[in-house]
Amino acid sequence: MNKQFYLLVFALLGILPISQTFAQEIALQLYSLRNEMKEDPVKYHQMISEWGIKNLEGGGTYGMSDFEYEKLLADNNLQFVGVGADYAQLTKTLQPIIDQAKKYGAKYVTCYWIPHTEGPISLDEIKVATALFNQTGKELKKHGLEFLYHPHGYEFAPAGKGVVLDYMLENATDFAFNMDVFWIKMGGGDPLKIMKKHKGKFPMLHLKDRLIGTQNTNDGHADVEANVVLGTGDVNIAGIIKEAKKQGTKYLTIEDESSRSVAQIPLSVAFIKKELAK
Repeated sequence: MNKQFYLLVFALLGILPISQTFAQEIALQLYSLRNEMKEDPVKYHQMISEWGIKNLEGGGTYGMSDFEYEKLLADNNLQFVGVGADYAQLTKTLQPIIDQAKKYGAKYVTCYWIPHTEGPISLDEIKVATALFNQTGKELKKHGLEFLYHPHGYEFAPAGKGVVLDYMLENATDFAFNMDVFWIKMGGGDPLKIMKKHKGKFPMLHLKDRLIGTQNTNDGHADVEANVVLGTGDVNIAGIIKEAKKQGTKYLTIEDESSRSVAQIPLSVAFIKKELAK
């Protein structure tokens, strides 16, 4: 008797729900629909729900009042699990960041970019950012929040026996990572190897696949049209999902910056579910 048979039996006995659930949950970075939300936020929030996604990362009410937006989320069974934090704000008061996270009921706060001179970031700049992130993480923990950094591909300049990002990974004592696997690949890194070397530091992942044949960059910039359906590019998304299951990564967040995101996202959802079921 196969696995599916036992799942069905357990479901009928009330031990498991009839639809299989996973420890990892799918989320969507709302930046994927940045253009569509300008046209019709109601329509596209409904569409997200229809795709089988309930977890969101982002922040903003798209011109609606807080009450109207909260109702839109509730009507579509959507919730925020993560919000963004501007680096400059981290050097000032954290209260606006805390207030936003609390307003949306989000647990995770992510910084997506470290200001630096165009091109690769220096080791000295990474050291300053690491100290700031550890300090920020300590403070946010007091409010029940977890601080994350989202590497962006400019952290792979040589440093010692490795690269600049190694310093941050090894010295992140009070924060973790929301690793964008596309940008790690763009910078010349291997996201799967990094996950295996630094187990437990990735409660969230940005899953984004890259068009085969795309050239690496070291400045954190790339053609958004290089974003392809998960499982069809060169990032080894299947291997990363398998490792995420082993490590207990909570959220697998789809981010598709391409002009084809509306068509591609449901296909990427299907791919993640297929891999999680293995």
